[in-house]
Amino acid sequence: MAAFKPQWNDWCPGCGNFGILNAEQQAIIELGVDTKNVVVVSGIGCSGKIPHFFRTPISGVHTLHGRAIAFATGIKLSNPDLVVIVNGGDGDLLGIGAGHFVAAGRRNIDMVVILHNNGVYGLTKGQAAPTLKRGEKPKSLPRPNINDAVNPIALAISSGYTFVARGYAYDVKHLKELIKSAIKHKGLALIDVLQPCPTYNDINTKEWYDKRIYKLETLPDWDPVVKKPEEVNEKIKKAIDKSLEWGDRIPIGIFYQNELVPSYEERIKANSPAYLDYTPAKQLIEKEGKLTTIIDPLLKEREVD
Repeated sequence: MAAFKPQWNDWCPGCGNFGILNAEQQAIIELGVDTKNVVVVSGIGCSGKIPHFFRTPISGVHTLHGRAIAFATGIKLSNPDLVVIVNGGDGDLLGIGAGHFVAAGRRNIDMVVILHNNGVYGLTKGQAAPTLKRGEKPKSLPRPNINDAVNPIALAISSGYTFVARGYAYDVKHLKELIKSAIKHKGLALIDVLQPCPTYNDINTKEWYDKRIYKLETLPDWDPVVKKPEEVNEKIKKAIDKSLEWGDRIPIGIFYQNELVPSYEERIKANSPAYLDYTPAKQLIEKEGKLTTIIDPLLKEREVD
């Protein structure tokens, strides 16, 4: 493999992306994952540069605006053995990409979505993003925002994500542990990362967050893990209720985790047992000018008597 070529970093000093990148790199290394089997996917925006800055032999795919989850879905289903991690901003994943965000939850694909949540479109000079609260006016807006904000935690849980957490970009150690847990989880995971934008969001600053953030795991009765099906509704209600807490106190940590829901790959295999043995990415397409792709077992399973 060719030596890593240094990349120009155009993130602003103090950008939360530095913390997210460091946490992501540390999580992968500490888990001992074979980095050749890791694919980091991103969309457009400041977060889109994440795949460029891995020095390990990790595959990176810098895709289209709002389409990172769609690309990642294709990658994961083509080769289920890969660890697939999506990075996208709140404008990318919850604006133009909101349809893919919801659809992925319905499928419960075994991959990780890391949402870089700073409330603004940082790359295009600070316009209001989907997570900016109504009535707030960061420095680039001529008037206060007139749109209501999307709640990523509630939306993810309602859509079917089976691991939902929130981290803080300036607490790298805590965020690293959340990413490790998300990677180990079998199913679709979301980590909503509160990421100060020191250039354009002069409301939700580091100083503002540092006074308000607390960890859910410090609560004596907090248990987000579903252990039996009868607990699902109760755990979902508690998670969504806690996600509405915003103001003087802002929780981070794991809101909801359900290992009992089959992943999309398992659902496909239930309908097509040959799927994992003949996944597209593992097949030789042609040899010496002749097609070598094996599809007969898959076609046999589709036969109707």
